[in-house]
Amino acid sequence: MTAPHPPDGGPHPPDGGPHPPDDGPHPPDDGPVHVVVMGVAGSGKTTVAGILAARLGRPCAEADDLHPAANVAKMRAGVPLTDEDRRPWLEALRAWLTAEARAGRGAVVTCSALRRAYRDVLRGAEGRVRFVHLVADPATIAARMAARSGHFMPPSLLPSQLATLEPLDADEDGVVVAADVPPDEVADRALRALGLG
Repeated sequence: MTAPHPPDGGPHPPDGGPHPPDDGPHPPDDGPVHVVVMGVAGSGKTTVAGILAARLGRPCAEADDLHPAANVAKMRAGVPLTDEDRRPWLEALRAWLTAEARAGRGAVVTCSALRRAYRDVLRGAEGRVRFVHLVADPATIAARMAARSGHFMPPSLLPSQLATLEPLDADEDGVVVAADVPPDEVADRALRALGLG
């Protein structure tokens, strides 16, 4: 189920540094540390996650590859997913992270993780789960989506994603990073904000 890649306003301004760790079931020093690159479609999650994985020497998975076929079909048709649609997808990603932790590895994954409830599912993985929220203005994101080819997420779903998005809360273990520069520079920002650069 792994999908490795070679070497996606509010209280936290971009590059504002790490949030305090939450009080979830796995304390910060409990095993490997995972990095979830989150954000709406077109924010650059896949590219930045691949760079982070290469720099950190960690396996990387693209959460889109774990979507059930029915979810992919809905998105291709321009139909937003429901929470019920997303649940098995999030649970599969959580299981992948736990498997990596049990193998003694932290991992990097992409996942839109738009709502806190979705992030709470991922936080249930073994190890410490940290989030990197990539943000850019909607016009930039829409242009990126229009320019890419072969992806099942149509630009028409961007407004739905933006409406669903819940920014990281102050008690969530993560950082907000502006994705308005080339991907290598975005990765630099993310590593500095996480304290890994």
